[in-house]
Amino acid sequence: MDMKSVESKWQAKWEKSKINVFNKKNADKKMYVLEMFSYPSGSKLHVGHWYNYGPTDTYARFKKMQGYELFQPMGFDAFGLPAENYAIKTGIHPKDSTEKNIETMERQLKNMGAMFDWSAEMVTCEENYYKWTQWLFLQLYKKGLAYRKEALVNWCPSCETVLANEQVIGGECERCGSIVNRKDMTQWFFKITEYAEELLDCLDDLDWPEKTKLMQKNWIGKSTGCEIQFECETGDIINVFTTRPDTVFGVNYVVLAPEHPLAEKFKQVHPENADAIAEYVQKASESNDIDRLSTTREKTGVFTGAYATHPLTGKKLPIYLADYVLYSYGTGAVMAVAAHDERDYAFATKYNLPITQVIQKKGGETVLPFCEDGILVNSGSFDGLPSDEARDAIAVHLTKIGKGGKKINYRLRDWSVSRQRYWGAPIPMIHCEKCGVVPVPEKDLPVKLPYDVEFRPSGKSPLASHEGFMNCTCPNCGGKAKRDPDTLDTFVCSSWYYLRYPDAHNDKQAFSTEVADKMCPVDVYVGGSEHACMHLLYARFITKALRDMGYLHFDEPFKRLVHQGIILGPDGNRMSKSHGNVISPDVYVDEYGSDIFRLYLMFGFSYTEGGPWNDDGIKSVAKFTERVERLVRKSTEESKTGVTEMRAQEKALNYAKHYAIKCITRDAEVFSFNTSVARIMEYVNALQKYDAEVTDKNVAFYKEAIEDLIRMFAPFAPHFSEELWEITGHKSSVFEETFPLVDEQALVKDEVEYAVQINSKIKAKMMIAQGLSDEEMQAIVCQNPEIAEQIAGKTVRKCIIVKGRLINLIVG
Repeated sequence: MDMKSVESKWQAKWEKSKINVFNKKNADKKMYVLEMFSYPSGSKLHVGHWYNYGPTDTYARFKKMQGYELFQPMGFDAFGLPAENYAIKTGIHPKDSTEKNIETMERQLKNMGAMFDWSAEMVTCEENYYKWTQWLFLQLYKKGLAYRKEALVNWCPSCETVLANEQVIGGECERCGSIVNRKDMTQWFFKITEYAEELLDCLDDLDWPEKTKLMQKNWIGKSTGCEIQFECETGDIINVFTTRPDTVFGVNYVVLAPEHPLAEKFKQVHPENADAIAEYVQKASESNDIDRLSTTREKTGVFTGAYATHPLTGKKLPIYLADYVLYSYGTGAVMAVAAHDERDYAFATKYNLPITQVIQKKGGETVLPFCEDGILVNSGSFDGLPSDEARDAIAVHLTKIGKGGKKINYRLRDWSVSRQRYWGAPIPMIHCEKCGVVPVPEKDLPVKLPYDVEFRPSGKSPLASHEGFMNCTCPNCGGKAKRDPDTLDTFVCSSWYYLRYPDAHNDKQAFSTEVADKMCPVDVYVGGSEHACMHLLYARFITKALRDMGYLHFDEPFKRLVHQGIILGPDGNRMSKSHGNVISPDVYVDEYGSDIFRLYLMFGFSYTEGGPWNDDGIKSVAKFTERVERLVRKSTEESKTGVTEMRAQEKALNYAKHYAIKCITRDAEVFSFNTSVARIMEYVNALQKYDAEVTDKNVAFYKEAIEDLIRMFAPFAPHFSEELWEITGHKSSVFEETFPLVDEQALVKDEVEYAVQINSKIKAKMMIAQGLSDEEMQAIVCQNPEIAEQIAGKTVRKCIIVKGRLINLIVG
């Protein structure tokens, strides 16, 4: 079969019949299957795209054949660093390169033969999409969930832009690998922390991989402890969060992060220490968070000259700056208990600070630093209490005297959404000298991204240099004003895109609430696990925020989540041009066709695990499809006459068919495609055996068995199966058929093969009817001529029967 011409033929037929288009009249039976959309930052699809989209389309087709009204849209996440970096590298404008790449990728995706509903396609860099991303920003602003402040942010010196915490991996930029610095900048933030508790609580109810749920739990990072107030000599209150208030009497100094705002104040109050403070703060800014938190790194710090008052003892405590404290975590301040914290102990030892033991080990010698629970000592009226009781008692006492109390803390920080890059949705805010920060009226959306901009990074927002864009009129007072020069983080675009697909052509709203409630949440969402603490968390937050504004009436964006594995290079490393191990799918698609390439991806790898690329098996897959074709073509030549009864041979084939149906139905549901394809292969073997061994076939039964093979195979090799379906005389699409249903009765065998042993040595194999008693089975075995001859003249002393497997005659 000429697979390339077959694929072109059926793709044209599908497009003409609109079989892939969602029928809104059947929305009550909807199955919303969504793959994470791709960045058009490269010129072609790579194996990773294929591995995500091909097998997931098989799942979607399988669900369609189960009677669901399938909605499987496709679009492009076109804004952001990937596309802009590609444009900078090639010298081509981001808009031009992105549009060209999208055109190429659309063609490749259509050639894949996936059941994408292209009528719902949307591209995030088009005005009719980012208009509504800007609308979303304004709704969050009105709700108090979008705000602007000066804050310490992650700065990538190579990309020359701010990164969200989630975009910093191991202290490096997740896009380019550069070491990330920290600097103060005025930024827009989304108040994701307001939903921290709900984001945590709802995880347990999601049908998501446990590892991903754990990653989000750890990222949100809920801690239950106590907030304690230390009053500074300047009158400022230093709030400290701790999970160990039982150690508070052991505090001998306070440590602030070098970025703490009080550092600047201390330089003024204690000018004699100003140079040392400034030098240390600068040095700390050059280190990434990973290095600063390293347990093996030597602890460093500087005395500020300032003191704080202990809230319970009144003791004066020196205040230090030290880089092992991060301003981005907790309150950016810690109460140092050197006797019971390893970092504090190392710091105190280096700087000859006092160490006071306040926890004693239960039984045995207490070796410092002692970081476990124990019995309180040197703690005033709390002496003798075990740590767990003391934590509650001290928290209650702090509340009583107005110096703190119990508190829940989260590691999660608000989402920084400002980006100093060109290729993104402009932030729809205006800065007026008279009125301050003013939102763009919704009627004036979209704030259009101009084309004639120098997009190469310069350390400031490219839009700031475009006077035509920046200069505007204040919508409040009518005076001269400036637009916000920053663009939105691309994760804002992708945080709500699943809501736009079902209502992609709505020019009045981002989405209709009625349509969204009917079509969402997404039933099955498929994509990489690397998005666990970014896209997936942001989409959950935006969904909950829109729900609370009344735009939605559900809590979560994605009911079920599936992560595909990673196809590595042949050398076992991640594919990259620098490694020279990138595999292009086009080479294989051109030679074998997309169905065979898809089949090989499913058969050769465990979908959720992936593995190193090896093309040794693709030829075998091609030969397998040739076997299937020959089998199907030959079946069409069978006479319409033949036996009608179901003999042993028919029952055996029927068993093989329904065993395959049962296994594939179960395995395809859990994305176990390799085992599904293996069951199809086994069934083909059973069909070939029947065809070869049975001359007087039950033709009607056999033709039905062949047609069920095609139905089973259809989701896995769609073009090929459509052609086979046509060869067998059908005019309609195989995807209008129902996926075969298992008949459990067919899996109950009338006879079972037994191994017959004499004195534990196998002598024969026999087919024995089901449901016989042990005595009846023994009698049948003993009457078998081959067995009867070997036990003649001997006494059967015992008969051991293992049901469904063996019969062992013990004779003597």
